[in-house]
Parts: sequence; C-alpha cells; structure tokens
Amino acid sequence: MTQNQKTVVIVHTGPVTVQPLVAQAAELLPDVRIVNLIDDSLLKDVMAAGGVTPAVSSRMNQYYKIGQEMGAVAILNACSSVGEVADAAMDSLDIPLVKIDLAMAEQAVSRASRIGVAATVATTLDPTVRLIEKTAARMGKEITVVRKLCEGAFDALLAGNTAEHDRLVGEGLSELAREAELIVLAQVSMGRVADALGDTIGVPVLTSPRLGIERLARVLGELEAAPGAATPDSVAAG
Repeated sequence: MTQNQKTVVIVHTGPVTVQPLVAQAAELLPDVRIVNLIDDSLLKDVMAAGGVTPAVSSRMNQYYKIGQEMGAVAILNACSSVGEVADAAMDSLDIPLVKIDLAMAEQAVSRASRIGVAATVATTLDPTVRLIEKTAARMGKEITVVRKLCEGAFDALLAGNTAEHDRLVGEGLSELAREAELIVLAQVSMGRVADALGDTIGVPVLTSPRLGIERLARVLGELEAAPGAATPDSVAAG
C-alpha cells in the first residue's frame, strides 16, 4: 500500500464474485487498494433458509464494520441476495456503502419498460426484482418485470461444471429475450455467458460488475472532492 492510497473493502458472500470485480477494479480504479472479505457460508445459508436470516444479517453488518475499522473509504456489497441488508446498514456506517447492482437497476429502468430479470439462485431473484421495482418507483416510471430462474445452473457452477452452467444460463436468456425489452443479470457469475452470446440474445443485457465499479468510482470521486464527508449523492449511491 502506497502513501495516501485509498482502500476499498468488497464484501463477498462466495468466491465467484471475486475475480470479475477485482478485474473491473484493476481497470477502473488502478490506484485503489482492494481488500476482499469473503465468507462463503453466507450465500449457502441464505439459499438453505430461502432468504436472509438474522444470523446472516448480523455477520454482514460485522463485515461492514470491520471494513470501516480497516480504514476503508468505502465498502462495496457484492451480492444481490443480501442487498437489503446493505440498505439497512448504511445509516450505521461513517463511510459510503455501495451496492453492486443499484447502477444496473437504474440503467435498466431508464432504458426499458418491460425488464427481464435472470438468476441462477432463487434467493437472488426476488431481491433483484424488488430493487428494480423500488428504483422504478423512485424514478417515477411504470415497468413490468419478467422473471427467469435458470434452475440447476448454480449447482453446476459449484460442482465445477461450467459448461453446463453456461448452457442452462444461455437457454434461460434466450427464453427471456422473447418476453422482455432488456435483461438484467441478477448475479455477477452470469456475466460471462452474456458476453459469449453477444448480440445473438437479441435484446440488451445488463450486468452489474462494470456498472457497479463505475458507480463506486463516482462515489470515490465525490469523497475526494469533499474530504472527510460523504455527500448525499454518495449515500444514495449505495
């Protein structure tokens, strides 16, 4: 760590989000020190319970506080399944807490009225849909959300069968494209499938890593412009 180098802590609920976000940060935030806090029990516990439990919420809040105590200037929440935990935690922190998927939701609402949401984990699908609906209400726009759960894909990914994961996600995106003007990917791990399929999907596909890191870069710029205080827009960027 060099003198005056900013530190950002990314809180992960599993290992699959680490590489995509670190890669985006290396490109967009080359002068920022990234520290990854990874607890791979979090998403497993959420999936087993069918939603966020008090124990998961408690651990997430502890990780946010640890990030702050480490001297981070901002924290990035990397998982949509626990995004609502991040919402509730923002007021308890002295630094901005940025949600990886908020910028994606805002762009989706601004670009389309019929939005498809694809996920490989059921407990990520509902929070992402709620985020988009809340974002639309805040932006004053009426939308319709179409859901698609790519069943079996996440299990295949955890088992190391990336080809099967990619096949199932690809099929799901193709089906969803027939019903939506634009597709939002609820999980970072799905992004590479959309990249591989490219324009063949037929509708725009938004993924959170780049948009989320771009939002984080904006928040860091605001902090630099006003040292020692998070601006209202910074907090809203969570």
